[in-house]
Amino acid sequence: MTTARHLEVIDLLRVRDFPAERGRSGALTSGPGYHLAELSTSEDFWDDDGSRRVEVEEQYEAECEALAELLSQRWGAAQMFNLWSVLTRGMEGEEIAEPWGELSNSVPYLHLWRVDHHWIAVGVSQWDAELEFQLMAVVTEVDPP
Repeated sequence: MTTARHLEVIDLLRVRDFPAERGRSGALTSGPGYHLAELSTSEDFWDDDGSRRVEVEEQYEAECEALAELLSQRWGAAQMFNLWSVLTRGMEGEEIAEPWGELSNSVPYLHLWRVDHHWIAVGVSQWDAELEFQLMAVVTEVDPP
């Protein structure tokens, strides 16, 4: 998927209604107050000696930075939102509102903007060293924790 298509998906999510209940359709997970889209997904790394994983991680980080730059041209500089403390709080038993709880499990940080009445964020997800990378986009009315 191209950067232009990523922007198109984000724009579509900004105008789409939020569902009353959590659900998943293809690369989109939505719930009350949020949409969480997998913009692109890499291959997994079960048979990798480590070299391909590093290359793909750099590629996904660069793609995220390029997308964040384009979004910053629209809405101003992004806030960098570190999800480490959110993950820690969730692991200690605090209930973290979605989509932030799910994101904190696999995304270390997000580029975050406040646009109209929504938070919009992009980041790179990876659940485990053998699993794929994902370029993620979030549109939510739920304030970051």
